[in-house]
Amino acid sequence: MSEKMKKVSAELGFCRLICLLLISGYGVHSMSYDYSATTEQCLAEPERAQYGGGIIVNPGFDHNIEGWSVFGKGSIKERISNEGNRFIVAHNRTQPLDCFSQKVQLRKGMLYTFSAWFQVSEGSDIVSVVFKTKGSELVRGGQVIAKHGCWTLLKGGIVANFSSPVEILFESKNSAVEIWADNVSLQPFTERQWRAEQDASIEKVRMRKVRFQITNENGTALKGATVIPNAAKLNFPFGCAMNNFILTSKDYQNWFTSRFKFTTFTNEMKWYSTERTQGQENYSTADDMLKFAKENGISVRGHNILWDDPKYQPEWVKTLTPTDLKKAAAKRMESVVSRYKGQLIAWDVMNENLHFHFYEDKLGQNVSAEAYATAFALDPQTKMFLNEFNTIEYSGDQEASPAKYLQKIKEILSFPGVAGMSAGIGLQGHFASGQPNLAYMRSGLDLLAATGLPIWLTEVTVDPQPSQVLREGYSHPAVAGIIIFAGPEQAGFAQTTLVDQNFKNTPAGDLVDKLIKEWGTGPKIATADGRGIVEISLHHGDYDVTVTHPLIHSPIKLNLTIGKGRSKKEARTSSFRGGHLPIRLLLVALVIETTEQMMKCIGKRMELWCLELSHRKVASLFMLLFAYKLEERKYTGVSEM
Repeated sequence: MSEKMKKVSAELGFCRLICLLLISGYGVHSMSYDYSATTEQCLAEPERAQYGGGIIVNPGFDHNIEGWSVFGKGSIKERISNEGNRFIVAHNRTQPLDCFSQKVQLRKGMLYTFSAWFQVSEGSDIVSVVFKTKGSELVRGGQVIAKHGCWTLLKGGIVANFSSPVEILFESKNSAVEIWADNVSLQPFTERQWRAEQDASIEKVRMRKVRFQITNENGTALKGATVIPNAAKLNFPFGCAMNNFILTSKDYQNWFTSRFKFTTFTNEMKWYSTERTQGQENYSTADDMLKFAKENGISVRGHNILWDDPKYQPEWVKTLTPTDLKKAAAKRMESVVSRYKGQLIAWDVMNENLHFHFYEDKLGQNVSAEAYATAFALDPQTKMFLNEFNTIEYSGDQEASPAKYLQKIKEILSFPGVAGMSAGIGLQGHFASGQPNLAYMRSGLDLLAATGLPIWLTEVTVDPQPSQVLREGYSHPAVAGIIIFAGPEQAGFAQTTLVDQNFKNTPAGDLVDKLIKEWGTGPKIATADGRGIVEISLHHGDYDVTVTHPLIHSPIKLNLTIGKGRSKKEARTSSFRGGHLPIRLLLVALVIETTEQMMKCIGKRMELWCLELSHRKVASLFMLLFAYKLEERKYTGVSEM
């Protein structure tokens, strides 16, 4: 600071506000959920049993096969690998469910997360975990593509809507193979524990704790100072689908723009909407909707380029010969991707290509991978997504299980022409009525997260209330965005209706609005304690912060950007006076208010540069120090808090 400024400060004194982004998150619940899943799908040796096996007896088979029984026909035995690892084997099987089993007691309302490592004696086959209830109902809890020669993790779960014993079974439709298993785990969570895990994860991955300290020049705390952060923009993409009704409804426009900054057009970009008659393309509706979105700062996902379901082709496409279909599909891709190149945040390239195979049946098994390579070549800066249903919604759908999804995305990413492509995992999230299986949903997200690719919930619908699914998605560390396929009754959103004919909230709409406020847009007001300190946990995003106190002539305003931070351990070892300080100073403004004009100083690297605008007597002097933990630099002389 210059001698002149030191003199001014000494004469007048000033109020100092320090805002420091602190550690991410709070302490974790004692029953911590294990999000881990291996990045390698097949290992030479299985990893440890999660939760020590939970309520499973003898999970690692250290006591031979104690606690395990034969189900059906066949035999079971313990086997020891060359490395000394012990595991259980089901052999002499004749039926899919001939295997080892164990009985456990389930309690109504509890969530149970399951995991185990599997091999088969030859080739590869799907192995499923099945819960056999007291009434002989078979409830599948997850599946894995098990291979010979290495161990693969099955992760799944069940939510109990009853209290009774169940028998844990394992199924392989190829009864000729042996099933090998090791390190089996079934861990129960109460609903309260599950919610606590969600909240802890949200604190850790979506929020930062911010500390403000308000003192005068001598370090005297300004007790009672208020800090009011208002979210200007939140980082997490939480959006809502829209359809063409928004172009003609002012009510729809006002409702949407007051809530959402991300969207997917429900039908307007699809092939059957843009080329109903061969050779007659019409993008006018999609163009108008994109124009509306841009004018209102709304980011758009491209949905979709091609759709593998034969039912949802343009009528004229269904009867094309393979040669003509190949030409038409290539023309479609060139047309839609080139038209919107660089204007979208994502493309759903070959929609639902796990359940359906319209293009594969006519053009060959590599057609999906070829479509991704083509889309990438046409629009290389936009993220390319698979987009599938029932991967996390329904454990009984073997066509689109997390294991099958992983297999498909590996196939696509290994195809020539996609090197360097930015890929994403799209999970539609169409949940049926009744209680969602959140244990299965979370385990599926864990498995897909091991790819390192961003996961989006792309078309969430839940009947009748979406809060459980949305909170589960938001709390998962790997989920990078959520789009709900919901909206006004007038616009035809029947499954998840958020507002009625008069644009009044439905119960589902109230829940969504509540979540939007909870996740950052709701106003927060905090008061400084006796040390002049205010601590607030804020969701990642941009904030307009106002600070007031009776001794402050006028409110202090600053802009605050909050992003992901360093670990708790690193934050604790950093020093505020000398040494390494894990912050970068974004703004230091020293403002001397006068009767008409002011003196303003901008600080960079702890040096003050001042522009004198007036020499008149000042009324008050304030220093705003805005610190943001982005990168580690060495600073000295920073006041400790």
